[in-house]
Amino acid sequence: VTYEGTNQVKDAKINMLVREYEMFSMKENENISGMFVRFTNIINSLQSLNKCYTNKEAKDLNTLPLEELLGSLMTHEMTIKNLEDDE
Repeated sequence: VTYEGTNQVKDAKINMLVREYEMFSMKENENISGMFVRFTNIINSLQSLNKCYTNKEAKDLNTLPLEELLGSLMTHEMTIKNLEDDE
């Protein structure tokens, strides 16, 4: 109870984190690495409260390893940045 709080506090934390997960989007002027850190923090916080949150609509993402997804996003980000610099 001292560490996690009461069940009511724990439920409130879970609800807040689930909302953050559901509303998650990239912030303006945020890079892929920063976005990934924010997303990972949300997921880890949910797991520490014994709440596994899965998005059943995103089945294709379940087949792609997270590291590979991050690498692809970072490569895409660099490509866009290079195109913008060329212009």
